[in-house]
Amino acid sequence: MELIKKIKQAEAQAQQAIEQAKARAAAQAEQGRQDRRRMQVEAEQQRKKAIEAAISVARSRAQTEVRKLEAQAQKQRRELRDKANGKMATATTKVIDYLRG
Repeated sequence: MELIKKIKQAEAQAQQAIEQAKARAAAQAEQGRQDRRRMQVEAEQQRKKAIEAAISVARSRAQTEVRKLEAQAQKQRRELRDKANGKMATATTKVIDYLRG
């Protein structure tokens, strides 16, 4: 009788240990899922920050390039205008000489 009692007690303890192990395993699995979710959120935030930084750098470089191209275009227009004005003066002189002539 005493042996049966000890066997039943050992079975109960074993069942309890199994249940506790299952509970710990479930808790660890849930913690792992939460950790993965948190890491995914952090990775997404870092990705967004990296994209924003890249966009900011690209925008800054583009603005610099636009200013450079605008200055270059303005310089070319000025040179073209000066060249045209020089030719216009010569052409005007030739026309006036022709008309007087």
